[in-house]
Parts: sequence; C-alpha cells; structure tokens
Amino acid sequence: MSDTSRTPIERAARLSGTIRIVGAGLLGASIGHALTAKGVDVALADTSPAQLRLAIDYGAGRAARTDDAPSLVVVAVPPDVTADVIEAELARFPDAVVTDVASVKLEPLRVLRERGVDLTRYIGSHPLAGRERGGAISARADIFIGRPWVVCRDEETRAADLALVEGLALDLEAMPLEMTPEEHDRAVALTSHVPQVVASLLAARLADAEDGSLRLAGQGVRDTTRIAASAPELWVQILGANAAPVVSVLDALAADLAEVADALREPDRTGSRRTVAEAIRHGNEGVERLPGKHGQNRRFESFVVMIDDTAGQLGRLFGELGELEVNVEDLRLEHSPGAQFGLAEISVTPAALRGAVEGLEARGWRIASMPDD
Repeated sequence: MSDTSRTPIERAARLSGTIRIVGAGLLGASIGHALTAKGVDVALADTSPAQLRLAIDYGAGRAARTDDAPSLVVVAVPPDVTADVIEAELARFPDAVVTDVASVKLEPLRVLRERGVDLTRYIGSHPLAGRERGGAISARADIFIGRPWVVCRDEETRAADLALVEGLALDLEAMPLEMTPEEHDRAVALTSHVPQVVASLLAARLADAEDGSLRLAGQGVRDTTRIAASAPELWVQILGANAAPVVSVLDALAADLAEVADALREPDRTGSRRTVAEAIRHGNEGVERLPGKHGQNRRFESFVVMIDDTAGQLGRLFGELGELEVNVEDLRLEHSPGAQFGLAEISVTPAALRGAVEGLEARGWRIASMPDD
C-alpha cells in the first residue's frame, strides 16, 4: 500500500526508538495513544499508580522500565512540578532530548536557569489542544490534529534535537510553529487564559439564577461559558505561573467593562450610545482577525435550519447539502427546552448561501432564519 492511500494515522512515524512520557493524564495519555497507533514504543510513567494503570489499560503505552533508553522524553505534568520533573529527566537520561507540554513556558525556564541546570537538551513546547475533562479516561489520539504546537528553541538548540520535537508534533498531525517563551506566554494569556477567567466569571452568574431565566439560555451563553467546566486545581496553577501577562489583559478588559457600564448607567447621555456601539464594533474587528478554516481569515454567512429531533435527520441534511454541492464551513446545534426539534446553524461561503437555502427549501426543509433576519 502506498503512502498516498493510507489514512493519516497509518502513515509511518517520524519518531523511532522509545519515547518516554512522564504524566499519564489527558495530554500525556493522548500523545501516547497517537504514537502507539503509529507503532512507536511508548513508555509511560506517573506518580499515580492508578492513573498509570488506567492509561495503560486504555492503550496509551506500556509501563516505563529501569532499562529504557528513550530518545525523547515528554514531560506532561501539572505546571507547579514541571520544572522539577524536567530537571530530573535531564539528569536521568543524559542522551535524551527533553520537552514539556505545559501551557506556560517562561516560568519553568526561569526556575531551571536559576538552578543552573544545563538546558542544552531541553526544548519547551506546548500543544494548543485539550478538553474540558482531564485524566487518562478522557484521552484521545486525535485532539492534536490540525492544532498549533508551539516550539520554543534558542541559540543553543541543536538541529537534530529540534527535529525530534517537531517530529513529535508532526506525528500527532499538529502544526509546529516557533515562538520565544515570552511571546508564547503573552499570546496564551490573551487567547486562552483570560478567556478561561471570563467564561468562569460569567458562568458563576448562572449559579444563583432563577430556573425560569436558565430556560431562556441559548447558544450565546453556551458558547461563552463552555470552558467554564474546566478543573479549578489546574487553572490556579496555570494562572499563577502566567500572572503578569494575564493581569495586563484583565486590567485592560476591566477598564473596557467599566466604560460600557458607565455608559449604560445613563444610556440617554450624549456619547453613551456611541461608547456601546464602538465596543461592539471593536469586537467585530477582533472576531474578523481570528483565523478560520485552514487558517484563513474568511467571512462566512450563516442560516438556521429546523431539524426534527429524530434519528437520521442531521445525516439527511448533510447528504442533501452534498447533493447541492454546498460545502459546510461550520456547524452549531441548539435545542430549545421542551421542543421536539433542533436548530442547526450552517455556515457557508457567501457565494453558496442562496443556492443552499433555495435548494433546501425545495426539498422541504424549513429555514428558521437568514442573515439580517
């Protein structure tokens, strides 16, 4: 069978030999699953025997042995012990390259430098992937596919060592890109860490809300609070390790919120409506800058289709869109409480919008809303 006929998971691995993964939680076990599926020898280690056994039972790798001689060590442990484990792994395996997948890059590097650790064989990295649920039981081999994988090299990084870490990302079908630790931490403060805080604070407003209010919850509140289900113990560590960049963004956000709140206290005051409008407009501009499908900054149009809450309806909808030669760029589903139907928000290119809507209506589908409705 030629390479071109293989599925992505079947392609030969770039990595060879033994890959040691320290930490058998969500990220560590997910890396293990993906590499094991490619035939790579994965040795797992974890301070929790139960977590280790669970990851092994699910097929993320085998238990590490004292005679292992890994070419690459992946440290996938909580942020507050990342530096300690990196230091220990560098000392234990003098011929191995060591990387980590912690979501903060500058703090462990600072700690290791202060300790005088030789970091020639250490390359920090971070896959921008994950799930709200943690642990080996939630691990999946496909969570890295198409996701950025930041690699933090420096002037001492050897090309062969860099190739190992980039090979890891490529074997997991992620997209490696280089950043400095400072650039990385500023970026994730804005795009990951502050959104977590905002989502959690907003979701906290729901805790004491009346049941009648919650029955009105639509896709907007679900979208903006989805990540609020994340583990508090982990986020205390992440936010503490990246405090300065996070505080900088939060301070700016707090100033913006205060300005809008002041405008709404006297909505008829001269300039109040402009303040609110400008806040919404700036949000439009920010959303437009987010990379979309295939990393492109493309605008799509959305329409909403009503779907009976019965088996096979979503498949039929996609089948008929395929017959109409309409490519679905994005999909969101919403169910109203007590209703026997769902709402499918379909995003397509502007050029495909009219043909999609008219074609579906001709086939008996009910369009619930269109752009500018």
